Amino acid sequence: MRRDLALSGVARQVERPVRSVACLAFVGLMGAAFWAGAVWIAEAFLQFPAPGL
Repeated sequence: MRRDLALSGVARQVERPVRSVACLAFVGLMGAAFWAGAVWIAEAFLQFPAPGL
């Protein structure tokens, strides 16, 4: 077996959990940003005066 493949295999096992946590944190951040934007748009929309009243 080639030595570089064995070493990279060990490095990948250590790297995967870090990437998974980073990915989950990024997805959580994007979800929070989406809902914050949705609430902001909804509040701005609800502040418009109703037409015809």
